Amino acid sequence: MGTKILIIEDEKRVASFIRQGLEEEGFETAVAYDGLIGKKMALSQNYDMIILDVNLPMMNGFEVCKEIRNHNASVPVLMLTALGTTQDKLEGFDAGTDDYLVKPFEFKELLARVRVFLKRTNHAVLQTNILKIADLEMNLDAKTVCRAGKNIELTAKEFQLLEFLMRSKNKVISRAEIAEKIWDITFDTGTNIIDVYISFLRNKIDKGFSSKLIHTHVGMGYILKES
Repeated sequence: MGTKILIIEDEKRVASFIRQGLEEEGFETAVAYDGLIGKKMALSQNYDMIILDVNLPMMNGFEVCKEIRNHNASVPVLMLTALGTTQDKLEGFDAGTDDYLVKPFEFKELLARVRVFLKRTNHAVLQTNILKIADLEMNLDAKTVCRAGKNIELTAKEFQLLEFLMRSKNKVISRAEIAEKIWDITFDTGTNIIDVYISFLRNKIDKGFSSKLIHTHVGMGYILKES
């Protein structure tokens, strides 16, 4: 699915100019010609970025931006304005806009801003706390794990071990490394705790699924990978 940008702009000529330029660059776009419809679209669908005019009928850009921010704190909002005064900019930043572009502007300047914000957002997405392999997904914020849409209950230590395996997916991890990272012990204590916990995880993660994710490399350790 492509990057989708919502344009909220009442001047149809300007909206068309922005839309055409963005679509030529490969972006998906949607357009609203007044603040009220723009707000409804922004709140009912997911967009990667919103380009928002200040002077809109029905509801001005500052009000729309506040509503968007109450609903979504992270979507980048670029405000378009004919008013470039400091006071207007302060009002916009107070409403939650990320940046300003003063009309008239060249499309290449708009495009440069769009790319900066999307690059920043994509980097943030890479930093989000979701780990995935095959149909197994771990949410580090919510502390949840699911496989093929089915929730899996893990103890805190099982969760910690699975997180370590998922972060090291496709890499063989030795028992010594697991012992040190997860239990903060050296492996020469004669414990079989790692094998026990791997067994616990297998029962929860792999049992009942045709494709196994946790594999043993005899004499070397364990690896989390697609079969």
